[in-house]
Amino acid sequence: MHVTGTVPPSAPAPREALNTPAHAEDSSDAGGRHARRFGLPVATALVMGNIIGGGIFLLPASVAPYGTVSLVAFGVLTVGAIALALVFGRLAERDPRTGGPYVYAREAFGDFAGFLAAWAYWITTWVSNAALAVAAVGYLDVLIPVNGHRWSACLAALALQWLPALANFAGTRYVGAVQLVSTVLKFAPLLLVAVGGLFFFDPHNLGPFHAGGGSAIGAVSACAAILLFSYLGVESAAVSAGEVRNARRNVGRATVIGTMGAALVYLLGTLSVFGTVAHDRLVKSTAPFSDAVNAMFGGSWGGWAVALAALVSMTGCLNGWTLLSAQTPYAAAKDGLFPAPFARRRRGVPTVGVGVTVVLASLLTVYNYTSGSAKVFEILVLVTTFTATVPYLLATAAQLFHLVSGRGELVDRGRLVRDAVVASVAAAFSLWLVAGAGYAAVYQGVLFLFAGVLVYAVLAARRQGRA
Repeated sequence: MHVTGTVPPSAPAPREALNTPAHAEDSSDAGGRHARRFGLPVATALVMGNIIGGGIFLLPASVAPYGTVSLVAFGVLTVGAIALALVFGRLAERDPRTGGPYVYAREAFGDFAGFLAAWAYWITTWVSNAALAVAAVGYLDVLIPVNGHRWSACLAALALQWLPALANFAGTRYVGAVQLVSTVLKFAPLLLVAVGGLFFFDPHNLGPFHAGGGSAIGAVSACAAILLFSYLGVESAAVSAGEVRNARRNVGRATVIGTMGAALVYLLGTLSVFGTVAHDRLVKSTAPFSDAVNAMFGGSWGGWAVALAALVSMTGCLNGWTLLSAQTPYAAAKDGLFPAPFARRRRGVPTVGVGVTVVLASLLTVYNYTSGSAKVFEILVLVTTFTATVPYLLATAAQLFHLVSGRGELVDRGRLVRDAVVASVAAAFSLWLVAGAGYAAVYQGVLFLFAGVLVYAVLAARRQGRA
């Protein structure tokens, strides 16, 4: 499928339209042996690694109560996710700068929309990193008992956050290497179950097509509410576009290939677990991939193997999300919409952004273990399911804006109908994500966005004063 192409010769450079400096490339720190631009394989690994964290290891059991109709929900969501990936590819082709949704929203709608995209995305990344590290400790406990004492578990969670942060501080060369290796290591066992399970597939294990009450359409919607956020991370290559070689071409390719690769693993993995573990057992399973491995090869070593794979998966995911957590504030800071220190880079990495993000995530992690209650922590994690959709909606709205505006220098008229259909599907998918977040998440997420409005007011006033 053709994803990217060339911008028409008459198209003005985005930086000229905005009268802002180009920050896709920063000559002050672009050189050096520790800074290296990502090629297509690493950019694809970044997308796949950030989409697939640790949740996949529980997904088959989560949707099993609905029956195999959940596979239909997976298919519907995959179409929406690929449409969103195609939109990001087209937007990156037009404007291949670091920042992704922030850059697209600001170009189309101005500073305030760009700030909201950057603010919402930044909140999503550091809160999610804390949640991911705490969840990873549960898998680590299978290999090394750490959950027996609160502080040992807390230290383990902090170590899981700071090790990827140190890789980021070392430079983009090491970030890319860690991301590529971790993606290969985590996909090996996943593909073993996804592909190998097909050879042990027993149709009698599938159970009913529609296991719950009500209509099949209602069951698809209920499954979708659980699966909706399985594709968060599709924007990863676009956010890091400034670090991708030949970004106009490779960002779109990496986004689509990475999303389709993740979708293939999701679908095949879930189908294989459905076919190797009896339905009544799968519904009650707390480790469905472990049960599948044990059913395929016998013994009880599946739990250890899957725990190791999950730990590698989540560490790689933390590595990628740590980089992304600094990229959007970096792009906004270059335009004066985030505090100036976020614009500092060293060895190709926005080090201040990485540092602030890992410190905030660490404080939230310590709070989780010292408060004695995970209620507030769980609320914050739920909020990120809403804040993550804000940049998606703004990016798809930006694409629709360009298509409807009729500006020939920004639109490929030969692909107008196709792009419009894809953008409409992506917009519907983004709205579905908001609906799937639930009333509580939307309500509390809006409060976080309003807090950002106050920050924007202060920064805008200081910016105007300097001007």
